[in-house]
Amino acid sequence: MRLEGIHHVTCITGDARRNLDFYTRVLGLRLVAKSVNQDDPTVYHLFYSDEEGHPGGDITFFEYPGSRRGRAGAGMVHTVLWRVGTPAALEFWASRIAADGIPVERGEARVAFHDPEGLRHALVVDATHDEPLIAIHPEIPRDVALRGFDSVRAYSSDPERSRPVLEETLGARPAGDATWELRGSRRGGTIAYDSPPVERGIPGAGTVHHVAWGATVADHPGWLARLQEHGVHSTPVIDRHYFHSIYFREPSGVLFEIADDGPGFTVDSPVEALGTRIILPPQFEAYRTQIEARLTPLPDPRAGWGQATPSPG
Repeated sequence: MRLEGIHHVTCITGDARRNLDFYTRVLGLRLVAKSVNQDDPTVYHLFYSDEEGHPGGDITFFEYPGSRRGRAGAGMVHTVLWRVGTPAALEFWASRIAADGIPVERGEARVAFHDPEGLRHALVVDATHDEPLIAIHPEIPRDVALRGFDSVRAYSSDPERSRPVLEETLGARPAGDATWELRGSRRGGTIAYDSPPVERGIPGAGTVHHVAWGATVADHPGWLARLQEHGVHSTPVIDRHYFHSIYFREPSGVLFEIADDGPGFTVDSPVEALGTRIILPPQFEAYRTQIEARLTPLPDPRAGWGQATPSPG
């Protein structure tokens, strides 16, 4: 069994409207699902991804309205890295993001910035042959669009503690200093560790809640058995409606999930209708009126597009 890179990254927002605007309008991702946190159905769970909601390009947010801004610390992911196709794409994004009033950090081969609540992102040129995961946006040509996740960076005071779980349990391969790659037959992704700041981490808006690694439906039960065989304490398999999940903390403290690839976001909506209505897991459907009354009203981010098609290129 091999894990298929990063399946999704789940984060926290205190402002769903601003969050929706940034990830759809500025970054050009598609809102593929509006649902609720299954552990607290009064809380939004928003999913942004490529045009069809494939694993590998799916960043998700729990909304806790008005929550204070958090701060990444030891045992937390501090940067989400995305792939773009070419160095010219980095130039495009540096200009686009700066034009929205967001400070941009330019490196030799990357562009970095923070979302409105402080979550750090970086863009790097895709060095893989993985299928690009691209969303349609009228202002963003296809050849410069985001292509899915590349990696995450986390804080750890002793990354060697994580090596046995990463390599022996999860099958990761060393890929540099305190860096490991998890690659399957279709996709790959890496996690790298940096020395933590002196200040302790504070969960809150603008922080990563967990990172999920992809598995197939067929292999997913085997991963639970593998974790148990290696003495890793985890949850059982949990049905998350769009996929099935197993959660555990790796030794550096980062919350990991292993998520499978079925049934996907089209289980209750055709591709063309993804993200247009609030989807509730069946156990909450009887409470729809009460739940919707507590959720932040959100506009349709594609309203006014008409028959939008990918920009040329």
